[in-house]
Amino acid sequence: MKGRPGARDRLVAVVTAVFLLFSLGACAPAPDGAAGAIPEARTKADSARWIPAPALTWQWQLSGALDLSVDADIYDVDYETTTPADILALNTEGRRSICYLSVGSWEDFRGDAGLFPEAVLGNTLDGWPDERWLDIRRMDVLLPIMAARMDTCAAKGFDAVEPDNVDGYVNETGFPLKADDQLAYNRAVAELAHARGLSVGLKNDIDQIPELVDDFDFAVNEECFRYGECEAYKPFADEGKAVLHVEYQGSLDFCAESRRIGLSSMLKPLDLGPARSSC
Repeated sequence: MKGRPGARDRLVAVVTAVFLLFSLGACAPAPDGAAGAIPEARTKADSARWIPAPALTWQWQLSGALDLSVDADIYDVDYETTTPADILALNTEGRRSICYLSVGSWEDFRGDAGLFPEAVLGNTLDGWPDERWLDIRRMDVLLPIMAARMDTCAAKGFDAVEPDNVDGYVNETGFPLKADDQLAYNRAVAELAHARGLSVGLKNDIDQIPELVDDFDFAVNEECFRYGECEAYKPFADEGKAVLHVEYQGSLDFCAESRRIGLSSMLKPLDLGPARSSC
C-alpha cells in the first residue's frame, strides 16, 4: 500500500529530471554549502553508508506537497518528485532521507514507464489500477532501469533507498514466480543500492526475512500489529538494525509493544500525506 503522486507532482518530477540531466552532465558542482548545490553523487561500492539506528523517528510522505517541517529524524519520500533542494534542506537540518521507488511493479505515471517492454508487465496490483507487477526473473531488463533510478537517488543526495513491492512471488502477478526468484532479485536490488553508497531497506516480504536480513541494512513494514506479524522482525532487531513501521488504523496504543520489540513506529492516514502521529 502506498500513496500516489498527483498531476502537479508529475510535472515537478519532469522538471527535476531535466534539471538533473543538465546539472550532472554539463555543470560543475557548486561548492559545499552554496545555494543550489547538489550533494555529490555516491558511486563507490566501498563508500561509507549511513544506516538508520533503531531509536530514530521517521516520516513517510508519498502524496501532497512535501512538508519539511515535520519533526522526524528520517524522511522517506518519492525518488522522482523530491527535489535536490528538498534533500539539501533536510541535510542542513541534520536529517536523513530515504528514496522511495518501486522495483517490483510498473507505474504508468513514471518518467521511465516507456522503458519497460510489455513482456515484463503482469497483472494489475489489487487496489492500484495504474500499476502492474513485473516479471522479476527478467533481471537483464529490469536491473538497468532500477540502477538508473538509484543513480537519481544518489545524485539528489539521498542516504538510503526503500525498494517497494519486493514480494511478488506471494501475489497473483501473472508470472510463475518462485521464492528463489524473489531472493535473487531482492539481493540484486540491494547490491545496486550498496554499489552507490546507499543503504537499503527490506519492504515487507516477511517470509524471507531470515534469508535476507544480512543483505539489507534496515526494514520497512506496514501494519505488522494489525496482522500479528511484528515478532517476525526479531532478526533485524537482534542485529541492531532499524525497523521503520507504520500502522494505518486505530490509535497509538501499540507503542509500548513496539518499543519492546525495537520498532520505530508511527500512525498515519493511508494516503501517506504529511499527517503523522509518532510513538
